[in-house]
Parts: sequence; C-alpha cells; structure tokens
Amino acid sequence: METSRPSCAMFLLLAFFLAIFAQGLQAKINFREKEKQILDQILGPGRYDARIRPSGINGTDGPAVVNINLFVRSITTISDIKMEYSVQLTFREQWLDERLKFNNQGGRLKYLTLTEANRVWMPDLFFSNEKEGHFHNIIMPNVYIRIFPNGNVLYSIRISLTLSCPMNLKLYPLDKQTCSLRMASYGWTTDDLVFLWKEGDPVQVVKNLHLPRFTLEKFLTDYCNSKTNTGEYSCLKVDLLFKREFSYYLIQIYIPCCMLVIVSWVSFWLDQGAVPARVSLGVTTLLTMATQSSGINASLPPVSYTKAIDVWTGVCLTFVFGALLEFALVNYASRSDMHRENMKKSRREMEAAASLDAASDLLDTDSNATFAMKPLMRGGVMDSKMRQCEIHLNPPRKNCCLLWMSKFPTRSKRIDVISRITFPLVFALFNLAYWSTYLFRDEDEEK
Repeated sequence: METSRPSCAMFLLLAFFLAIFAQGLQAKINFREKEKQILDQILGPGRYDARIRPSGINGTDGPAVVNINLFVRSITTISDIKMEYSVQLTFREQWLDERLKFNNQGGRLKYLTLTEANRVWMPDLFFSNEKEGHFHNIIMPNVYIRIFPNGNVLYSIRISLTLSCPMNLKLYPLDKQTCSLRMASYGWTTDDLVFLWKEGDPVQVVKNLHLPRFTLEKFLTDYCNSKTNTGEYSCLKVDLLFKREFSYYLIQIYIPCCMLVIVSWVSFWLDQGAVPARVSLGVTTLLTMATQSSGINASLPPVSYTKAIDVWTGVCLTFVFGALLEFALVNYASRSDMHRENMKKSRREMEAAASLDAASDLLDTDSNATFAMKPLMRGGVMDSKMRQCEIHLNPPRKNCCLLWMSKFPTRSKRIDVISRITFPLVFALFNLAYWSTYLFRDEDEEK
C-alpha cells in the first residue's frame, strides 16, 4: 500500500507537466491563429479603405505626417557625359494610421507583417529627378510592411535608381560635384500630406562604399517644397557631395602631356641640318598631342564654357606647335645665314681681285710716282697703328648676354639656344599659374 502511493504521486506529477506542455502548445497555435484573426479584423472587407488617407496628428484633420529615412547600399556609376548617377538604396517610410490599431496580446505581438502594399494606404511619393529605376524581385520581392499595435506603419523596399545630376565642369578634373536625390508628393498637397526626415540619422551609407573615380565626402539633408498652380507639395532632398579622384587624371593625362611637351624640346638640341629628324619629331608630337586632346573631349559632354583640362591641353598643344614653328624659323635663318656668307665670300673675292689689279697698275707706273707713294704708305701705316692703340686703350663694354650670344656666330644657332631656355622657363611659369589657380582655390570659387 505504501509502495503504490509514490507511484500515484509520480503519475499525477507527470500528468500535470503534460497538461502544462499541451496548454503552452495550444497557446502557440492559438497565437498564430490570433494574427490571422487580427489581420482579418483590421483589413477585412468593409473595415478598412486604402483610398482614404490617415488623419493628422492626435486624430485631427491636419495633414498626415510621413517620416523618411534612407540606407544607401551602393553607388555604381557617375557618368560625366550623361550627367547622371546610379544608386541602390533601401527606402523606408513610417506614418501613423489609427485605423490599424490592434491588441498586442500582452506583448506577444510586436508587429504584423504584410508583403502586399495595396492592402493599406500608401503615400504617393516619387523621385523627381529619376531617369529610370526598378524594384528587386529575386528571390522574393524585396519589400515589406510592418503594422505596429499603436497603428504605426513601416514600409521598406529595396530599389535601384538612375538619377540626373547636373554638373559644372569648369574645374574638371579638379572639381567637386553635388548630386541630389529628390522625393516629393505627386498628388497630395501639404494640406493633406507632409514628408519629414526621420529624427536622429535619416540617411545611412554603407561603410565600405567604393567608387572608381570619386570619393563621397559628405551628404546633407534638406527640404525642397515646390509650389505649382495646383498647390504646394512636400519635398525632401539629400545632397551627395562627391570629390573627383585626381590621381587617375594625373597619370593618364597630365604626366603624358608634360612628357610630350618635353620631347618636343629635343629638336632644339639637334643639328639644324638634321631636317628629317626635326620635322619628324615635331609632327609626331603634334599629332600625338592632338589625339590625346580629342580623346579627353570624347569622354566629356559638349559644354559652352572652357574647362580646366581644356586650358591644360590647349597650352600643351601650343607649346608643341611652337616647337615645330621654331624649327621653321631656324631653317629660314640658316638659309639666310648661308646666303649672307656666300655674299660676303663673293665680296671678298671681288675686293681681292680689285686689289690685285691696283697693284699691277702701280707696278706699271714710272719711278717718280713710286717714290711719291712711299710717304703716303708710311703715313697710312702710322695712322693704322694709332687707331689700333686707341682701340686697345678704350675697349668697348659689352653686355654679358651679348658677349655669351657672340659665341654663336649664326642667327639659326642663336634661335636654338634662346629656345632651349625660353620654352622650359615659360612652361614652368604656366604650371605655376595653372596649379595655383585650380589646385589652391578658395571654397567660394569652387561653388
């Protein structure tokens, strides 16, 4: 009898635990069933009309307030020639709809989840500077709606957009560009719908954001309400400030252009008689520089103003063309010097022939004439010696530059020597003015 009592107590204890487990399991089953009942209750036919907007704050007849926040997942391309950029983001809206309040079952129901946006009222937001866009439906549509017990509604969706970005390329490629993302109401005026940025952190950007030729420096949020003849519409915008990476353009454009200009100066050190070498060098560098310039402009839109890269390529092209013109001047001066030397040589030959004729005429004269000329010759020798003494006593003072230039007897050689100094010096001064203007500019000048 005593042994049956413990076994009975164990049986009762086991039955008690089984009843508790069954009750918990039944409660879970009833909890999921309760979600369905709540959804049918608040969204059933005749209970909720998605065509009617929610009431204002505290149930007033004021405008419905929608809070916006964004998460920028990636920025794929920023096109200069099309003046657009592509971005993928998670877009979220949150508003209060008191018609969707429900009992949270003692805190067990944190929120209800929907995947059909047409079941509840949605703000008619659109992206005003959008060119094209699409939703993501792999594997399932990347969208959800959460309904909280107090009536708050959270709408989240992943979208990809291509947006217009008007650019000012005057400082290209040393520029900064501001690309905007604008969101506005299409049909509801500010009397019915108002968009606000979510307090705290309305825009988040992925940490490992990488752009090939730009760096995202910062972003700013602002409001951009617009007025038309149909009313005033609420509008939000976020400005993305991009700084162009200069290292790519330094390697691909600036250094090659400098090298072409320096190569064109090699002709100044070649012999003036090496016509094929100097012409080939000048024409080759000129054509290469022209090809480089046209390739740069092919990747940019045709604009009516002068860009910083246009100034650089234009001046480099001018230096290369100037080196080619310098050889044309040297060639002309060389032929002129040759013609002058031939004229001097023929004049000396004529003077020598004339002196020989005069000497022969003197030999044919009588002795009286011969004796009469000796004093004259003696006087002439004395006069020449006096003039030499005067020259040695009063030497002319020459400028150091003229004295150095006198080492080069021909004009063609002097032109080459002057070009060896003038061209690099002027190019260095141009670089100083160019980089001080475009690289070390003030923030006001950038804007």
